[in-house]
Amino acid sequence: MGPTKRFAFPEGFVWGAASSAYQVEGAWEADGRGPSIWDTFCRQPGRIRDGTSGDIAADHFHRWQEDLAILSDLGLKAYRFSISWPRVLPQGVPPVNAPGLDFYDRLVDGLLQRGIEPYVNLFHWDLPQALQDAGGWPRRETAYRFAEYARLVCQRLSDRVRWWITHNEPWVAAFAGHYTGEHAPGIQDPPAAFQAMHHLLLSHGLGVQALRDEARQAAQIGIVLNLNPVHPATDSDSDRRAAGRFDAVLNRVTLEPLFHGRYPEDLTAQLGPLFSMVEEGDLATIGVPVDFLGVNYYSRTVIAQDAQVPLIQAATVHPAGREYSQMWEIYPEGLREILVRVWREYVSGGRPIPILVTENGVPVPDGLDFDGKVRDVRRMAYLRDHLIQVRHALADGVPVGGYFVWSLTDNFEWAHGYSMRFGLTYVDYSTLARTVKESGHWYGQVVRANAVEG
Repeated sequence: MGPTKRFAFPEGFVWGAASSAYQVEGAWEADGRGPSIWDTFCRQPGRIRDGTSGDIAADHFHRWQEDLAILSDLGLKAYRFSISWPRVLPQGVPPVNAPGLDFYDRLVDGLLQRGIEPYVNLFHWDLPQALQDAGGWPRRETAYRFAEYARLVCQRLSDRVRWWITHNEPWVAAFAGHYTGEHAPGIQDPPAAFQAMHHLLLSHGLGVQALRDEARQAAQIGIVLNLNPVHPATDSDSDRRAAGRFDAVLNRVTLEPLFHGRYPEDLTAQLGPLFSMVEEGDLATIGVPVDFLGVNYYSRTVIAQDAQVPLIQAATVHPAGREYSQMWEIYPEGLREILVRVWREYVSGGRPIPILVTENGVPVPDGLDFDGKVRDVRRMAYLRDHLIQVRHALADGVPVGGYFVWSLTDNFEWAHGYSMRFGLTYVDYSTLARTVKESGHWYGQVVRANAVEG
C-alpha cells in the first residue's frame, strides 16, 4: 500500500450521527403513546422479514442517557433524531400527550448539557394510525394536521432547538408506502403514491411556515431527501431514456417542486392525471425558502428499459464486478456526483443554502468477536471512502456543512427487521447491551482530527 493522503475539512464542519424514533425508541405503549402505521404494519404476517417489530427496538426511550454518553465519548457535536408523532399526539391531533413531549424535553436538555447540537426531524414515517384511518397522506387534510403538529412541537422545544427538519425522505414514505407497498401502510396504488407525495411536500411547506411563526430563536429549517445518481445500464437510447424517466420519479419529483416551483415537465406530460390533486397555490407553498437541504445517500441506481414495469418502463439492475452491501451497490463516487448536481442545478440559484449529508452508512454483517470487540472493517472503509468524496465535493465548490453517519446504534431496519446492522454501536438485542464498534472509535478519531486519511 502506498502512503495515505490527509483530507482536512473546513473549520466548523458539523460531525454527527442520526437515528429515527420508531427504529430506536421502543416503548411502544409507554406514557400514553398511540399506535403508528408501523405498529400496525409490523403486526401483519409476512410484512417484516424476520417477523419482528419496533416494540422494543434499541430501547432508546429508556436508555437515552447511555446513548448520549456514547455520542459524547466519540466527540460528536450533533445528533439528528426524529420526534414520534404518535408519542406527542396519540390521535394525530390535539390534545398533546404531555408525558410523550416531556421525553423530548429531557433528550434535548441532555444533548445540550453534553455540548451536542440537537437536529430535530419532525417526521420519519411513523404516521399516527388514527390519521391513516382518516385517509393518510393521500388525503389533503393530513398536510394540515402535520403543520399543526409541527407548531406544537416548536412551541415546546424551539427555545433550545435551532435546527429543524420537516420530513425525512418523503419519497420513501410515498412510494415504498403506497406504490410498492413494502413499507407501511402497505398500499399498492400508483395514484395514491403520487397523492401522498404531493401532500407530503405540501405539508413540508406548511410546516416551514408554522416553524417560522413559532420559533423562539433564529431557526434553521430544512428538509431531507433521499437522492441517487441514476445511470443507464448501457449506452443504448432505450436505457438512457429509461434512466431519465426513473430520475424524474426518484429525484426530480421532489427537487423541482422544492426549488423550481414545478413538477418535472416530462413526468407531468406522461402522467398528467396522476397530478390532478395539485391545487392553485400549492407549488408556491411547497417552494417556500428553506435554510438548508439534507441529502441522504447510500448508493447509485442503475436502470434498464423494461416494458413490464408499470408507468415508467424502467427496472433496477445490479452490474457485475462491483462490491455490494447487504442491500445496495457500494458506489462512493455517487455521493460527490449527487452533491455537485444538486448544488449546481437546484440549490445555488437564487438564495444559496448549505447542504448537509444527513445520512450515509452501510449494512454489512458484523458481530462480537472472541474478545468482545466488533471489527467492522467494511463499514470503516465505506465511511472513509464516502467522506473523501464529500471532501472532493467541497473542493468542487459545494457548501457541504456537515455529515451524519447512519446510524448511532444498530436498530430496527423497517421491512428488514433486525437482519441489517448499520450502527456505529452494536446492540445485543437479547440484552440491549451496547458495544461501540471499531467504526465508531474510528469515526471519533476523524471527528477530533476534523480530517480523514485515505
